[in-house]
Amino acid sequence: MDAIHSKSALVYRHFKRALRSGRYAPGQRIDPATLAAEFHTSPTPVRFALYRLVGETLLVDNARDGLHVPLLTEVALRDLYDWMERLLLIACDIGATPAARKTEPLVLTSADDDLVTLTWQLFDAIALATARGTLHHAVKQANDRLAPIRRAAQGLLEHCFDELAQLNRHWQARDIPVLKSALHEYHERRKQLVPCIVALLSERGDRPH
Repeated sequence: MDAIHSKSALVYRHFKRALRSGRYAPGQRIDPATLAAEFHTSPTPVRFALYRLVGETLLVDNARDGLHVPLLTEVALRDLYDWMERLLLIACDIGATPAARKTEPLVLTSADDDLVTLTWQLFDAIALATARGTLHHAVKQANDRLAPIRRAAQGLLEHCFDELAQLNRHWQARDIPVLKSALHEYHERRKQLVPCIVALLSERGDRPH
């Protein structure tokens, strides 16, 4: 049983990373047998890992039709952006607490940086600083769901590096009122692009996998 759980944890970590990277298109069916062959294991630990991801809403179980990467409607994507913004504003209002685990300051060097990963890390740090486990978990879950969307949407947005660098400066300075305003503007920009983002993701989902 320990071997199954160990293998399941490995599949979970690697497959979750692949989902966050955008490797799998929205609506794509996930075949446990194919993953079992890829990871050189039996289907059992793969299924454990996949249903853990269903619990995190990174996959959906369509019963007889199997497991799929979630499809996003315009309403659902706006809700997701709104949810992420609200969670971060709550974290800003709570603020950093002495009990919070210290994290290394985020370093941005150029527009060639992996801005999707750095965005995930910045938003995670803001939530982690509150030392509120439930809030941090909610931000991590929203962060994971938004990661492939952020990667797909990069080509639709200008000045992403400057935008993220500005957010990071406000956070490092703990200039919370200005940070809250900048976070609102960050999410508003993306909400305005929701139809374009959904169309782009739908186009990816229509291509042969």
